[in-house]
Amino acid sequence: MSNGNDETIARTSTSIGSDSSVRRQAEEALLKAGALQNAIFNSANFSSIATDAKGVIQIFNVGAERMLGYTAAEVMNKITPADISDPQELITRAQTLSAELATPITPGFEALVFKASRGIEDIYELTYIRKDGSRFPAVVSVTALRDEQAAIIGYLLIGTDNTARKQAEEALLKAGALQSAIFNSANFSSIATDAKGVIQIFNVGAERMLGYDAVEVMNKITPADISDPRELVTRAKTLSVELATSITPGFEALVFKASRGIEDIYELTYIRKDGSRFPAVVSVTALRDAQGTVIGYLLIGTDNTARKQVEEEQKKLDQRLRDQQFYTRSLIESNIDALMTTDPSGIITDVNKQMEALTDCSRDELIGAPFKKFFTDPERAEAAIKLVLSEKKIADFELTAHARDGKQTVVSYNATTFYDRDRTLQGVFAAARDVTERKKVEIELKQAKAAAESASRTKSDFLASMSHEIRTPMNAIMGIADLLAKTELSAEQDKYVRIFRRAGDNLLNLINDILDLSKVEASQLELERTGFSLIEHLEIVTEMVAARAREKGLILSCEIAPDVSTNLVGDPTRLRQVLLNLLGNAIKFTESGSVSLRVSADANSNMPTALRFTVSDTGIGIPREKLSRVFERFTQADSSTTRRFGGSGLGLTISKRLVELMGGSISVESEVSQGSVFAFTAPFEIWLGADRRAAVLIGADPDQPLQALRILLVEDSPDNCTLAMAYLEDTPYLIDVAENGAIACEMFIAGNYDLVLMDRQMPVMDGLTATRAIRAWERANERTSTPIIALTASALKGDRETCMAAGCTAFLTKPIKQDVLLLAIREQSVGSLASRLESNERSEASARLSQKLARMVPAYLQNCRLNVVTILDALDRADFATVTRLGHSMRGSGGAYGFQGITDICAALQEASENADDGASRKQLGALSMCLDQAETVVH
Repeated sequence: MSNGNDETIARTSTSIGSDSSVRRQAEEALLKAGALQNAIFNSANFSSIATDAKGVIQIFNVGAERMLGYTAAEVMNKITPADISDPQELITRAQTLSAELATPITPGFEALVFKASRGIEDIYELTYIRKDGSRFPAVVSVTALRDEQAAIIGYLLIGTDNTARKQAEEALLKAGALQSAIFNSANFSSIATDAKGVIQIFNVGAERMLGYDAVEVMNKITPADISDPRELVTRAKTLSVELATSITPGFEALVFKASRGIEDIYELTYIRKDGSRFPAVVSVTALRDAQGTVIGYLLIGTDNTARKQVEEEQKKLDQRLRDQQFYTRSLIESNIDALMTTDPSGIITDVNKQMEALTDCSRDELIGAPFKKFFTDPERAEAAIKLVLSEKKIADFELTAHARDGKQTVVSYNATTFYDRDRTLQGVFAAARDVTERKKVEIELKQAKAAAESASRTKSDFLASMSHEIRTPMNAIMGIADLLAKTELSAEQDKYVRIFRRAGDNLLNLINDILDLSKVEASQLELERTGFSLIEHLEIVTEMVAARAREKGLILSCEIAPDVSTNLVGDPTRLRQVLLNLLGNAIKFTESGSVSLRVSADANSNMPTALRFTVSDTGIGIPREKLSRVFERFTQADSSTTRRFGGSGLGLTISKRLVELMGGSISVESEVSQGSVFAFTAPFEIWLGADRRAAVLIGADPDQPLQALRILLVEDSPDNCTLAMAYLEDTPYLIDVAENGAIACEMFIAGNYDLVLMDRQMPVMDGLTATRAIRAWERANERTSTPIIALTASALKGDRETCMAAGCTAFLTKPIKQDVLLLAIREQSVGSLASRLESNERSEASARLSQKLARMVPAYLQNCRLNVVTILDALDRADFATVTRLGHSMRGSGGAYGFQGITDICAALQEASENADDGASRKQLGALSMCLDQAETVVH
């Protein structure tokens, strides 16, 4: 400032003090100052802060308020400028000044004004802290304010926001670094020349790309000397035509455009020092002086090898794609099916020639048209598309396509969804195969099957009639033969009678074999599922053949492996028939030696209870070439054996069919004159009831009468209810019936029941849910658990565990026999195993029950007939829930009434309806109707 200004400042500084008179003097001095000083001091672009000698702020101008966010009233006479400065910077400044001036300086306000207090000009940078806590860099000029005696009466700190300059400095630094990095980058060749093209700068990138050292090229050659000469000639010609001026091949061709101020980036081939070549992309810029005169050129190049390779690979990929598209198109066109693709809305997007032929439309006519338009039932065709979109694929969906000329073709429609690489749905890919011939063949097969079944039924009826007609006189013939054998006969007569009896036995066996084979082939032979003792069963079998073995002097043995369970569930009658066939054959064809039967676990089966039965003999054996035919009908190893040993040749055929019907297989090994080994496997279940029947309650009286119990029967099937009530009619039990689980829960809570018989599958609420609800109520009311016996038609693995987990205390499988139900109730009512019913009690009860059941059978069969009508109506309405419920009901009751066929068919019906399989459900319903026809014929 001028001397006048200095005097003004001096007067102003004299006026600043801690008392009000000094402050007024200072303000008056400032008011009297010139307009320039006042404008500067109050400028919004500068923060002007005046303090007293101790640093307490006395003046805080509008610029300070704008920069720091405080109002003057918030800081004046309250804080010092140190309170709005970065504390760490104050510490650093104090340390720096202490070292510089060789005197200790306290961090704080003293560090900000120490130099100014010593008369040293002081301008420094520091960080101010705004009221909101944000920070900004500032440049601060500090001046000591003195009175007329030169005593310091305060300080003036004028600051400017340094943010923009800092940002500019950082940008410049970054720009300089960027330019340096680019120019010196090893990834770019930067070549600078003089105006004539002689290289003046050759950076490290140029050295790396071209193989020259900078000293080898600088001031010696031009960029044209390291470029492909032919490309320079071509470029010169092209530019000459483009710019309508003659251009010389060489350096001029490289820089001509840039010399005219035209942006120029081009491709050319650089030649390395070793003579190898590489493609480069070059950008050329003219370098000019202050007057705009060209003083040189800058050529920045990049190695274009990688991009060229990518372009070549892309060309190859494009060609492969075209080849693949051609190959795919060829596959589509060569397919025998009519193929098409549609978008998700069913609009055709592509077809093959077979689709054109099917519809009598061109590809152009088909693409863009609705898929459903080309079928006789558009709604069903549209539903097929929707079905594919919901289920991802469908198979064997039949539609009838119609061509433009009116021709109709039945097609089997198979389709699946397809997606792009990002798994976004693109539409439906469909194949339609002409099944007209197949449908024709199917109709013919159905007709042939119907004819065959009719012939089979005719044959069966004939055989049944013939069996009756033949057996009647055979009984008389064989009876007379037995009577003759018991009279006194001469040796010759006795010989004739033995021949007579043997022939009669053979004829009866032949009749039985033919009838059995007929039943197997007509699928009329049904297996039983009953518990039996394997040991007892084998004793009966060996006893039946032992006499014949003794007559021939053969050793007959039977062995059961230690790890074999002997209490089994299966069909003991058919097992006995197979064993008798195999043992009978073995004895028949063995003149001396032994015949043995061994039973062991089947190591090759997935079922742990599958058994292997092996029958070995030391007989005549079978030639190797005949082994494959021994199980054929009316076949023996040699025709002479029939004459020598007799037999129909049906025994092994029937045995094979029976074993397969039981779910097993049969095989044979043999050596002529060494003997034969026949072996078959069959799966069985463990008979848990065998242990129960033998168990006796400790301390209990086997003849103890039944207790009077109140029982809740939960069952939705009227037939099963009637059956259960009949079972329990002659007992002291009081029975209440609930038709579903929800009613059962209400009755259980309201009543006081000793035991619950709980059906598993019911409408409204099933048995397991009801059991859980009852158990929850008992726990909530601190009641003792009531025995709950589950009654279910399911006997698969895990069903027992599921019932027990729900809270049941016992598990019975339908159809349930009377003695089994009574035993289970007795066990649960006393809390442990009970003694078995005496045989005479069971017999009397069974006899009474049989009479009652016989009276109830016609009504039961009529009820089943009504169920068939209801199920048929339900299938027409796709009401599979009703089908499942009725199928389950009849599955549980059929076997109990003595109709195992009803139980088996309804089990299959229930499974089909649970899978919503309309075709299979209708098939089983037809089988049920036939079964009811047969049952009613027997009853009447």
